[in-house]
Amino acid sequence: LAALEKATGDVVLKFEPFVLHVLCQELQDAQLLHSVAINSGFRNSGITVGRGGKVMMAVRSTHCLEVPLTHKGKLMVSEEYIEFLVHIANGKMEEN
Repeated sequence: LAALEKATGDVVLKFEPFVLHVLCQELQDAQLLHSVAINSGFRNSGITVGRGGKVMMAVRSTHCLEVPLTHKGKLMVSEEYIEFLVHIANGKMEEN
């Protein structure tokens, strides 16, 4: 809250989930891991195949949060709402 009082621009509270990157030996390994990740609730997971043939699997959940708090230095929400957002973000961190 003290930092928000000093803000002169736009401030956003942003929480992003962890991302686990796994280098897989074969595309089939990545596909199996992707299937397990999706079925376990990690809905933003995906597979990337690089130019050199490296197969990378990223396991990522959907526990994101992005909320504007100030605009041009003006606080747009109440302190009570900020406390609520922090509680929500902490819950998402625990789920991570």
